[in-house]
Amino acid sequence: MLPANEKWFTEVCKEAGSAVSWRVETHLAHETTDYQTIDIYRTSDWGNLMVIDGFVMLTTRDNFLYHEMLTHPALFSHPNPETVVIIGGGDCGTLREVLGHFTVKRCTQVEIDEQVTRLAEEHFPELCERNNDPRATLLFDDGLAYIKHVAPASVDVIIVDSTDPIGPAEGLFGPGFVADCFAALADGGILVQQSESPLLHQRLIAGVRDNMAKAGFDAIRTLGFPQPCYPSGWWSATQARKGGTIEPVDPERFDHSGIQTRYFNPAVHAGALATQLP
Repeated sequence: MLPANEKWFTEVCKEAGSAVSWRVETHLAHETTDYQTIDIYRTSDWGNLMVIDGFVMLTTRDNFLYHEMLTHPALFSHPNPETVVIIGGGDCGTLREVLGHFTVKRCTQVEIDEQVTRLAEEHFPELCERNNDPRATLLFDDGLAYIKHVAPASVDVIIVDSTDPIGPAEGLFGPGFVADCFAALADGGILVQQSESPLLHQRLIAGVRDNMAKAGFDAIRTLGFPQPCYPSGWWSATQARKGGTIEPVDPERFDHSGIQTRYFNPAVHAGALATQLP
């Protein structure tokens, strides 16, 4: 039994028959936008907590796992990523990691809901510390439409940092969007998409991989990583390359990059690629 004088936020995962809870100290923000409902809580042990439509998006304590594994395996698998597009990613943690790569000359983030970014700037400022980098462009627009109109073969890496495949993000898991990403990528380009839990969502991951294969991608790999705040505590990112293979980062290249990480490193990258998922 939980103490009666304590407040908790609980996310129920019906398909897993389980739930996870955070002890809440204060409800910091509540916004209803044209797209979704956003809440920010301060917790006793996990820092701030962002919730969209009742689903946990991130916490201060463990978001580095997701942002590092969504970003660095893809950028280090590419020999020279200069132009990057992020679809979604409104909390700007992925943008921060991308701009840690000195090879990147331009990074465009396309987030449909501006209020996600404004709340992140207020309550997760550490994730937004590179928002004013001259290489960054923040657009608040429909990512589906944006990718459809990108010049063919003009992008090196596309990162789909979306919410679950419902509501505004549903189309980002469809075959048409993946085909548009394939057209936008230059030869050797890489698409990476957050692809839910390898334990709970095998059918969804299979669908993501099938869409990538049908679009024409040559190499497709799903990388798993721990993510305590998400259902099952195990999450994934699925990568696809337009020509060529997907390889772990060379340790010398990682060291030369000067990028400071908390979880990702060459051994973690090699291990994630060695694990057969799904």
